[in-house]
Amino acid sequence: MGRSMRTAAVVVALVGFGIAGFGIGEFGRAGALAADPPAGGTAVVTAAPPAPVATLGARSYLGPARWPDAMALIASPPAEGSEALRRDRQLEAAALALQGGSRWALARADADLWSASATGAFSCAAGREISPAATPRVDSLLRATMSDLGRVSGAAKDHYARQRPFAGNGRPICTPEMEQALRGNGSYPSGHATIGYGWALILADLIPARRAALLARGRAFGDSRRVCNVHFASDIAAGQALAAPVLERFRQDPVFQADLAAARAELRAASPVRPSCAGETAALALTRKDVP
Repeated sequence: MGRSMRTAAVVVALVGFGIAGFGIGEFGRAGALAADPPAGGTAVVTAAPPAPVATLGARSYLGPARWPDAMALIASPPAEGSEALRRDRQLEAAALALQGGSRWALARADADLWSASATGAFSCAAGREISPAATPRVDSLLRATMSDLGRVSGAAKDHYARQRPFAGNGRPICTPEMEQALRGNGSYPSGHATIGYGWALILADLIPARRAALLARGRAFGDSRRVCNVHFASDIAAGQALAAPVLERFRQDPVFQADLAAARAELRAASPVRPSCAGETAALALTRKDVP
C-alpha cells in the first residue's frame, strides 16, 4: 500500500469515528527506537508499514446515549495569563526541542490507533506482547473501547474549539499527513489521551501486577501528543480525566464484562511473548520529568 493510500485509509477511519483529525499515523509501532544521539548526530528509527485494521471503531459498548457528560467533568481550558497556560507554553517549548529524536519517533508510533500493531504500545508496560497475534482477545477488547473513549470528548472539543499548538508555533507535527484534518479539530480535550489512559486502566485491571507501569505508560502515551506538537499538556490532562468515568460505564455493561473475562482468561492461559523494550525505555526517559 503506497503512502497516499495509507493516509487516505487513515482519514476514512477517522471520519468513521466522527472525529476526523485524531492524529493517527500511518506506520504503527516503531520497529526500533534508538536513544537520542550526541549533538549533531542522527537518531536511527526503523519502522515497517503495517496492514490496516478495517474495523477500527466499528464496535461500541455504550453509544452516545450512555456516554458521561464531558462538559460536566472537565474545567475550561487555561485562561490567558493563568499559571496553567504558562505551564502549557513551557512544556510546549520543551517538546519542540525533541523534534527529530527518539522521543519524537515514539510520539509518531503512539499516534497510531489504526494499524494491527496499535495496541502494542502497551507491550513493554505489560511485560508481554499485546497484539492481534499474541493476545487476540485483549487486542479485540481494547479496540472495541476506542469509539466510546475517543468520541466522548467531541462535545467539549466543539464547544471550546481550542487552537492546536502547531497552528500557533508553526513548527512540524509528528504526523504531517494528518495536519490538515487536525486543523479542523479542537485541541481541548485530547481524545487520543482518553483512549490511551483508558487502555492503560483496562490493562491494569487485567494485569494488576503491572498496574504502576501500565498507568505510567498511559500517561506517557498521552504526553506523546505534546511531543507530537498537536496538543497542550492541559488538553492531555483533561482527556485522561475522562477515561475513568467512561470505564465506569463499561463496567456496567454485560458485553464488556464478558469480553473482559475472556481477555483475562486468555492472559492466564497463554505463554507470554516478551517484547524488546530498550528503545522505548530510552525514549520515555527523555520526558519522564514532564509527565505528572
